[in-house]
Parts: sequence; C-alpha cells; structure tokens
Amino acid sequence: MTRTVGELLTATLADIGATQVFGIVGDAMNAFTDAMRRERRMRWIGVRHEEGAALAAAGQAKLTGRLGVCAGTTGPGANHLLAGLYEARHDHAPVLAISGDVPTTLGGIDYLQAADHVQAFRDACVYAATIGSADAAPAQIHEAIAAAYGRRGVALLNIPQDVMGASTSRPPLSLKTLREPREIAPDPTDIEAAAQLIDDAKSVAIFVGHGARDARDEVLALAKRLNAPIVHTYRALDQFAFDEPLVVGGLGLIGSKAGQDAVHRCSLLLMIGSDYPYSEFLPQKVTRVVQIDERAEAIGRRLPVTQAIVGSSRPALAALLLRVQPKPDASFLGLAQREWADWRRMLDRKADIARSEDRIHPQALARAVSDLAAEDAAFCVDTGEVTLWTANWLRPRGRQRIIGSYNNAAVGTALGMANGVQALDPKRQVIVMCGDGGFGMLMQEFATAVQHRLPIKVFIFNNAGWGLVHLEMEEAALPAYKAGVEMRNPDFAMFARACGATGFTVTQPQALRDIVGQALSTPGPVIVDVAVDPAEIPAMPHVELDKVWRFGVAKLRETVQA
Repeated sequence: MTRTVGELLTATLADIGATQVFGIVGDAMNAFTDAMRRERRMRWIGVRHEEGAALAAAGQAKLTGRLGVCAGTTGPGANHLLAGLYEARHDHAPVLAISGDVPTTLGGIDYLQAADHVQAFRDACVYAATIGSADAAPAQIHEAIAAAYGRRGVALLNIPQDVMGASTSRPPLSLKTLREPREIAPDPTDIEAAAQLIDDAKSVAIFVGHGARDARDEVLALAKRLNAPIVHTYRALDQFAFDEPLVVGGLGLIGSKAGQDAVHRCSLLLMIGSDYPYSEFLPQKVTRVVQIDERAEAIGRRLPVTQAIVGSSRPALAALLLRVQPKPDASFLGLAQREWADWRRMLDRKADIARSEDRIHPQALARAVSDLAAEDAAFCVDTGEVTLWTANWLRPRGRQRIIGSYNNAAVGTALGMANGVQALDPKRQVIVMCGDGGFGMLMQEFATAVQHRLPIKVFIFNNAGWGLVHLEMEEAALPAYKAGVEMRNPDFAMFARACGATGFTVTQPQALRDIVGQALSTPGPVIVDVAVDPAEIPAMPHVELDKVWRFGVAKLRETVQA
C-alpha cells in the first residue's frame, strides 16, 4: 500500500486513538491537512493562534495522559507553537508537535520563512527531528510518539513540504507499543527499609503530588492506618474531596497553616509522586524523609531524603500497606485537623459575599463558581493572583478536575487548554478561571471556541491590572509601578457578544451568585466579566511579620506617589 507521508501520519494517529489535531493550515501542511479532511476518525480544529493549538494539545494530555497533537506550518507558524509546548514540557504531558518546513531543495539558502525548528524547539522537546525522506517516515513517526509517551513530554516532527507529499510503501511500525507507560514496581528492599523508618517514627505526614493520582485509595488507606494528615500540592488539589477528613490543605503560596505545620512538625515525611520545586517550604533539617517517585533523578533534589523508593505510587503504597504497623495515637492528626478547621473558617469568612456591600471580593467569585459547578466540571485555571484565589477557595468534589500551568507558571494559558479539554467532550462543563491580563493575552482563542461550538464558560477576575506582580512589588516594600501593573481593558462581555456568544458583566456583589448560575446554565460559550477588589490580599500562611510590615510600607509609598 502506497501512501503520502501526510496520509501515513494521519492514519497512524487515528490507529493509536488520537482524534483531533489543533493548528493553522499552511502550504507546507497541505498534504497532511488534506489527509485529515479525508480521515473520518480524525478532526482538524483550526485555531486563531498556534500557541492556542499547543495549549489545547497540552490541556488534553494533562487531563487524560494520552497524546495531544498540534501543528504549525513553516517558520513563524510553527514557531508560534513553542510557548504553548512548554506547558507539556514542564508538566510531563505527552504531546506531538508537527511543523511544516521549506522543501528540501530550498534548505540552507535563507529561503522565505526558513527556520531551524529542530534546533529552536530542542529545549522544549524529549525528541526533535526532521523527516528527510518518505521511507524514513514510518520509523520516525513511531520514534517520536514513543518518546512522547515513554519520556512524558513533547516530540517534534519537522516535515519539509516535499517530504510531506511524497509517497512510501513502508508500513507503520509497532502501533500497539505506542501507549501510556505501565506502572513500575518498586524494589522490595527499599519497601522494607521505608516501612521500618515509618514504624519507628512518632508522627508521619503524607505529602501527595500528581504522581499519586492513580493511588488515591492507597494514600487514604495508609493515612488512616498511620493517623497521618495528608498535605497536597496544587496539582493534586482535585485528588481528594474538599471535605475528606484526612486532608489538611496544601503547601506554599496556595497552602494552609495546617498543611505547612504538619509537614514541618512531623518526625517523618512521606513524599509521594511529587517533585515539589519550592524547597523553601519543605523541611530541610531534622525530619526524616521517604520519597516515592518513578523518576530516580527526581528523588532527593529538593530536600535531603533518608530512603528512596523508585517506582509507581500505587504498587509502592500497596506494598507498604502490607508491611507497616498501625499507629493508634491520633494526637498529631487531630492537631492538624483542628488547625485545618480554623483555616477553613477563615476561608469561609473571606468568601462571604455579604462582607462588603459595594465590592466583589475575588474569594467570593471563586467560591460561587465552585459551589455552582457541575459534579464533573473541569476547571482550567490561569496563572497570577487568580491561581491563589482558585487554589484556596475552590472546593473540589465528585469527578471534578483542575488543570493549570503548574510548573511552567505561564500567564494566558487557561483559555487554550480549556478549548482542548472541551473538544474531548462537548457535554462536559469546562470552566476557565483567569485574570484580565491572562485573558487579554490570548483572547482570540475565545473565537476558536465559538467557531467550533466549544461551550466553555470563562470567568474573568478583572482587577484592571497585573495583580500578582503588584503584590510582589509590595512584598518587597516597593510602591507598585502603575505604568507597569495597571491596564485599561475592553468590555469583555461585549467582546463575547461580538464573537457570537453570551457575555455578562458583574459589578455588584448582590448579583454575583445569580449571574454565575445563569452563566453556567447558558448554552454555548460564555464570558463573565467580574470587577473584583484589586486591593484584596491573598491568605498566605508563610508570610512573616517583616513581610506584613513591607506591605504597609509599600501602601504608604503608593499613597504618597499618588
């Protein structure tokens, strides 16, 4: 059977279960997009900017663990993918990026739109290569997808225009091997040593990351046996229901005092499936640490580790459950639970709509959306102050999921990722939580949602500026640089209507909950532009007295400056 490289690539993607490709068409991609047009198992979703394509693919890969696919044509088209691909790179999500290139006969002579995509993309990729001939395509397509899955990252296939349209009779290779990696069993010796450390410890705290997602039941069973409080990363926020009694909040900027204290007071910290990057929030002295991770290189690089367990979380915890002894003393857990209850009461007070008659507090917006969202809603959260509002005031339940820019921490990513998540299931409620700055960065992707009938619901925390940057300046006792942090925004609700969708504007707290409910029940894409109080300061358990003093100095300087 003879096929063009474009047809081979399309059929291979369809055969392994991919159903969508996000991108913008262009002449170097014509043989591929024409094959997509004729392949009924696949759907081309045209975006307004290639970064939106990469973000959509990354959002799908983060949610499902399956391959996301995006494409861009020669030169600037493909280069626009790069910023979005760092989402997959940093969160270890499998994505295949396809870039068009100038014909092979025109390479190396500074031809129109020529660019060395392989070199430019290399830092973002686990695999990056140019397909030099049609007969090389089957092996390289296999290698790229296998690398994206096996090494959990981005693979780039750069395909010159003449190669994309050239034909080969060589078949695709080993399609059944192109899948998510299987679990890694731990070494029994490591399990035995870790169990002994746990048995000897007076108190244990469990710190859970995204790598423990498939081990939720085992985490809860072990925590119950050890009377150990569970503390989570931001990315693991949705692994447990907000009212799970063994969970006492998060760590760091989005953490609770209970979580912070539990991690630092325990005599042994069990760290599961997390390569938590903010080492300043982790105990660096005294506490013994057992760390479980599939990646040996991730163990011990954030804090001193007493015992490593290289393996997947579920089998490792299942083995520990067979070995560790129960801890009947519940005093350590009880203290953490009382502190967590106090913290939650504070969160509830901050989220009370009635605490101001003329201002909408961002916590109230986050809580209203959380309370009224569907039981299987997927939240796509942007980066900035909105991250702090959502991470502290969302209360996950049911089958809800939260997708964010966890390790890339990029502003302007939520809308693109939401389009990808929504495209997987148009009937699922997909909610975007973003600031006005983040929405403005890639707001044209709302037009993508309207065109492809992706019924995303966008809630804009509009504080007319870069809120987190403002906060960081004040934390350093510097007056906010108004030319840098303030912005004049368009009417976002009117923008929604101009795109052919529904838009709401909320300026009064009394109307907030009703409009949130109305927006969530409105068919099709929706934007809700909410004017939130720009002076609100997030709840941060680690802020010391000297930093509070710096906030005060900054506010005084801003007053004088005004």
